[in-house]
Amino acid sequence: QVQLVESGGGLVQAGGSLRLSCAASGRTFSIYNMAWFRQAPGKEREFVATITWSGGSTDYADSVKGRFTISRDNAKNTVYLQMNSLKPEDTAVYYCAAQNHGITSYYWGQGTQVTVSS
Repeated sequence: QVQLVESGGGLVQAGGSLRLSCAASGRTFSIYNMAWFRQAPGKEREFVATITWSGGSTDYADSVKGRFTISRDNAKNTVYLQMNSLKPEDTAVYYCAAQNHGITSYYWGQGTQVTVSS
C-alpha cells in the first residue's frame, strides 16, 4: 500500500505559476512511476505527466508540454509538478498517482484544486 498526500493547489491568475507537491509513504520502495492527472468539472480524468522513480524519465500530455515540469526527490519520497504560464483551461482538480512494479493500477491521492482566473 502507498499513501499519497498532496499540497500546493490554490488560486492563481492566468500566466502565473504554482508548484504541486505529493509526498508518498508506505511501500515506496516498490514504486515504478508516479504521475499527475487532472479532472475538470463534468469531464473525464486526463493524464498530465509521469516520471519513473529510478531513472527520472518523463512524459507529458501535449496540452501541458513546455509549460509544466514533473520532478521527484527520492530522498523525500516526493513528486512535484511545476506549472508555469497557467491558463484558465488548466483549472481542475489535480491528482497524484503512484504505480508499483508489476502492478498496472494506480494508487491515488486525494486531489488538490487548481483554479486559474482570467
